[in-house]
Parts: sequence; C-alpha cells; structure tokens
Amino acid sequence: MKPPSVPEQPGPDEPSRRGRKPGEISEEAGACHRAWLKPVRSRLSVSRLTLDDLVSLTGYSKTRISTLLRGMEYYPGWEITYSVVRALDLPVWPLRRLWTAAAREAHKDQEWIEERIHEVQSLKPEQPPVAHQAFTDAMREPYTAYARALLHSDPRAHWVVAETFDILWLGWDEAVASSDVRRHAWRLLRSRVMLRAHHHGGYPDLRPAAFSTVTQSRIGDLTARFAEVSELAAFFDAVGQLPPDQLDIIVLRHLCGIDDATVPTVTGLSPASVHAYDHLARGALETIHLRHDAPGVITPK
Repeated sequence: MKPPSVPEQPGPDEPSRRGRKPGEISEEAGACHRAWLKPVRSRLSVSRLTLDDLVSLTGYSKTRISTLLRGMEYYPGWEITYSVVRALDLPVWPLRRLWTAAAREAHKDQEWIEERIHEVQSLKPEQPPVAHQAFTDAMREPYTAYARALLHSDPRAHWVVAETFDILWLGWDEAVASSDVRRHAWRLLRSRVMLRAHHHGGYPDLRPAAFSTVTQSRIGDLTARFAEVSELAAFFDAVGQLPPDQLDIIVLRHLCGIDDATVPTVTGLSPASVHAYDHLARGALETIHLRHDAPGVITPK
C-alpha cells in the first residue's frame, strides 16, 4: 500500500493551513498504546498536515482517523495505523513493534494480531539511522542494568529498553535537535521504567533489590542473612525516596556497578553534577541513620 503523494507544504510567506488539532488522548489508552500514539501525534503536529490531509492520503474517514489519534473506543487495526504512519513518513518497523505490544496490552490474541498484520503488504527491511544504532549499542547494557534494578525482572528490563529505543527511533529528529541526545534519551528511558515500576508510598519500590545483593548472598547463616536483608531493605526504601537525579546516580553507581566515568555519559549529566548528586544523596541517607556505603552490586542473573 502506497499512499498518495504528500500535498505541497505552504511556503514561508504563505499562511499555514492548520486544521483543528486532535483531542486529548483517551484515559483508556494504556501505556503501550500511548508509547506509539504520542510520537504519531507529535509528527502530525510538526508536519503541517491537517486531518483533512490525512483523509486524502489514507482513504479513511476523518472520524476513524480522529478516533485512532485519540486512542478511543477500540484498538485500531494495523492497516489504518500503517496508512497514517506512512502518510506522516514515520519509520514503520519500530512502530509495528510498538503497535504489536499495545495490541497485547489491549488483550488482542496472537491470531488477531497476525491477521491484522497480514492485511498489509510485507515490509521492506528498514534500518535505523546510523547514529541511533551506535547510540543504542553503547547504551543497551547500562540502560538494561538500570531497568533491571527498578523492575526486578530481567525479561521486563530488556523489553522496556527495547521499547525505549523504538520510541527514540520514531522521534530521532527531535532527539538530535535537543540540547543533549544523551539527556533526552535518559529521560525517555526513565519515564518508561518508572511507568512500569512498582511504587510503595508514592516512591519506586527498591526493597526487593535487598534479596539480590552480593553482600547477603555470601552470608551462610539464615538468621544473619534475614537480618542483613532487613537492613538492606530499609536502605533501598530510603534510596527510593531520593529526588530523581540522586536516585539515578545511587542506583547506577552502587546498585548496578556502573563506574564513575561512565555515569555522566549514560545520564547526560556533567561529571560535576554527578559528583554533586552523589554527595547529596549520601548526605540524605546519613541523616536518617542509614549506612551510606555501597550495599553491593546486584548478583548477575
């Protein structure tokens, strides 16, 4: 399926034909659904295309397109989604992966997903921008370690990191245009992780990490091990209540074992900021009489 050519865009001295913007995303749209809806809506916003233009380009009615863009009523099939994605000149491969994950989130079975995908012609191989590929290769390991520490699950960590990289691919132009790609990407990863992390008292729950530290794993006596786990759980509970940047530095340095020189590269923060946040975090933990030395990195799974 190849959409008609995109209408010529107005020149710098011509008035922009801005139609009415789509309404807000429905509260019923799940986290995976929003993961691809937001980049699609963002591209529409900067494309200068109107809903009428999308009607012409896709052949679908304005009502159906508006419903898709708002995540309302029902989960959209791949054919209409693909038509809108192509009209907006977005990469299709990452979008289809995100669409598939959201279909499962919407309780669509594998047969329904495959039938919807087969309604569209087979996709040609699609490669991400070279800079995006280099970035993901460099960040996959530390991103996964961070996600694992917050989600307490290796499969979920890998999945969230893959989702983050697909969203980043969809909005790579926006990432490159930001003041710092590394900071832009880290904030995206953090938002996806925190969305899935279990929270306790309004804060991310790091207490389960107490069962995965090297320190407690080396204690042979069961009673002593339980005592150590209890103390470590209190430590991680306090870490979870730190401000975001301080929490991130403590998790990366002392829970994931990321070396000091790498943390600024991963988070997009300056070395001075990383040092300052680490100092503030340790001071905050000291004030509540918790030991502030590293409790041991997570035992590799």
